[in-house]
Amino acid sequence: MKATHSHGKADYFGILGSVLCIIHCLIMPALAFGSGFLQKFHTHEGLLSLDYLFIIVNGIAVYYATRDHKSLSVRILLWGALALFSVSLILESYSPVFTWLSYAGSALLIIGHLINIYICQIAPRLKFRVS
Repeated sequence: MKATHSHGKADYFGILGSVLCIIHCLIMPALAFGSGFLQKFHTHEGLLSLDYLFIIVNGIAVYYATRDHKSLSVRILLWGALALFSVSLILESYSPVFTWLSYAGSALLIIGHLINIYICQIAPRLKFRVS
């Protein structure tokens, strides 16, 4: 009997969004350092910034991953990680601390989605009781 995951692909979507954000945040400064052209077009201002896109993508993924979830701890972890991630991305131009906090928020989102996949897909197959 195959266990169904009522959240569909939300966890995988969230993991992908967080990993892409980490890659973007790590590679873009290195590329911008070597090229004045890229530095000119990578700003954190404006409505079309990739930071806002990552916040929206991860927000949608967290919403769909937690909307019918029974585990309060997983919901708190995912929504708390999303809040940390979002606030630190928005405020990262004010202090370097927020850049590191955005990495932490992104990592927590990945961990939270992996825990959610385990609880909803893997544990039922192994017949472990997870509450």
